[in-house]
Amino acid sequence: MEIKDGISECQKVNKYAFACVLAASIVSAIFGYATGVMAGALLYIKEDLKISDLQVALLVGVLNACAIPGSMAAGKTSDFIGRRYPFILCSIIYLLGSILMGYGPSYAILLTGRCITGIGVGFALNIASVYCAEISPPSHRGFLTSLPDLSIILGILLGYVSNCFFGNLSLKLGWRIMLGLPSIPSLVLAVLTLKLVESPRWLVMRGRVSETKQVLLQISNTKEEAERRFQEIKLAAGIVDDEQDSVQAPYETGRREGAFKELFCKPSPSVRRILIIAMAIHVFQQISGIEGILSYSPRVFERTGITHKSMLHLATLGIGTTQFIFTCLATFLMDRVGRRTLLLVSSGGSAMALLGLGIGLTIVENADEPLMWAPCFVIVPTYLFVALFQIGMGPATWVYSCEIFPLRLRAQGLAIGVVVNRTVNVVLVTTFISIYKKITMGGTCIMLAGFIFLAWLFCFLFMPETKGRPLEDIETIFGQDYYKSHRKSKPADQCNANNNA
Repeated sequence: MEIKDGISECQKVNKYAFACVLAASIVSAIFGYATGVMAGALLYIKEDLKISDLQVALLVGVLNACAIPGSMAAGKTSDFIGRRYPFILCSIIYLLGSILMGYGPSYAILLTGRCITGIGVGFALNIASVYCAEISPPSHRGFLTSLPDLSIILGILLGYVSNCFFGNLSLKLGWRIMLGLPSIPSLVLAVLTLKLVESPRWLVMRGRVSETKQVLLQISNTKEEAERRFQEIKLAAGIVDDEQDSVQAPYETGRREGAFKELFCKPSPSVRRILIIAMAIHVFQQISGIEGILSYSPRVFERTGITHKSMLHLATLGIGTTQFIFTCLATFLMDRVGRRTLLLVSSGGSAMALLGLGIGLTIVENADEPLMWAPCFVIVPTYLFVALFQIGMGPATWVYSCEIFPLRLRAQGLAIGVVVNRTVNVVLVTTFISIYKKITMGGTCIMLAGFIFLAWLFCFLFMPETKGRPLEDIETIFGQDYYKSHRKSKPADQCNANNNA
């Protein structure tokens, strides 16, 4: 193991790989902004366009409904043309959607722009995670693959800041500027995409061996590390002779039916477990109610007697700040503590916090007169829920689900996870208002706390650790024999493993 200035090659993050991940994460930040800004913009849109609660719910939910076909298209597109060029397509989609929403003379055009943006969201959730996972070394994959989720949270925070800043403008102008701003970073993303390297694993799938070696030299700290990663990828792809500049493509990457057939029709025991776990953790992430709480946070705080728009914006800004701080913490803990541990701590803590919020809201809603302590008794557990969710269930879900699929199934497998994620999100967000009107806001939170407890139980029983393992090795921990004897697998020390080899 090479050591330079006291820092081993496995301890350093390659600067070029880090820069590529940061550039790719812009696509996630735009999605986060579109989510966060709508929470405050709805206060003005409803007043300006005179829309009903049903139209509000549709406007919130349609973003994720349209992300479903966007994600499926992204899976096939990224397998066919590569991992980086879909970023350009995504930036164009974002640009068009932002212009339409910023123009927004009527509800119909606003909804159309939101639908187009939703298609871009589907692309973003798929391509950013896959790209970052495939160019990251095992020792820092958790950190680098968490950056897109951190960018989503940063985008949400910027959306809240936009609400506070532009909310002081005229009614007709303020919310339109809020929704039109993403057009600027969309153009920046299109330019930066030209500087990104292609995923070495996609290049191997296409048989472009020489290009794979060149890319690995750019995103590795030493030639030895690049060669080691190349051998791992090559062996996983089944390539024996790599002396030529190109070889026969080991996978028919343009054929989507092959991946879906292996996933659903004749999966191996390990692939079946991977698919079930990937779908389950996406269900649990969204059924926690996090986006319902975020999207309708002003309505939650209104229950405590906070009615002034500026105060509601400040309260939601606090949520965004809490999200960002604890997602940063999760990003640095991902490769130290491990994905499984963070998921267990996060789901257990989130369930308790949401239970506390539900009890607090129930007391407030059933009080005969306003309670002086109501804001603190509701705002504190809300912030605590957001903090505990973001330290694990938020970023770790995406890191884990894009790690566990084998190379030949990764893009399509993650696309299925995104479809499940967004489908549950649409159902929850669009029915959130109806549910809390039926069983109260407090009852809704208590119900969601029960769902999160089920997530903790599932993680404890069925999810092994993936920290530190090469992507090409992760499928083995879901095999029949290994899975039985190592339910809670030990993290692999990639550096030591390579030395021993």
